[in-house]
Amino acid sequence: MTRIAIIGNAAGGKSTLASKISAARGLPRIEVDKLLWEPGWKLAPSDVYETRHSAAIAEDKWVIEGLGSQGSIPARISRATEIVLIDLPLWVHFALAAERQARWHREDMRPAGMDEEPPTMALFRTMWEVDQHWLPTIRELCGNTEESKKLTRLCSLEEIDAYSLQIDRAEK
Repeated sequence: MTRIAIIGNAAGGKSTLASKISAARGLPRIEVDKLLWEPGWKLAPSDVYETRHSAAIAEDKWVIEGLGSQGSIPARISRATEIVLIDLPLWVHFALAAERQARWHREDMRPAGMDEEPPTMALFRTMWEVDQHWLPTIRELCGNTEESKKLTRLCSLEEIDAYSLQIDRAEK
């Protein structure tokens, strides 16, 4: 029973890490964005999202990445056996998001398989809101987990690269 929650602000590498961990450890990968968003970047009704999220985290093994609704995070953190908290400075998230938005039409960089480009200004406003109002609570939740639960906090791109390299080495 391995359940890994990867959490952090947008454009921090959550999806990339989740894909690597999923492949390396043979865990089903769950994208919170696919639970939260409907076509056209419309939020799923809250009861629909909560049902999807509850069903996903009820499984015995998974790697789940994303934020989702603020109210769903405690249950996900509580159910996880391992947590990877991507805790980069906000400016790094902004830079990575701008880069991803610029590549949108040239590469397959579409979160949750969405065909429509996410609205850039709304994305940046949400990232600021997450940084200012969600992350302090998320940090606290992660810090208050049981000692038996592994917590990995990645605070720089170099730390993310090193963690990713560890996954690659473990896969071989």
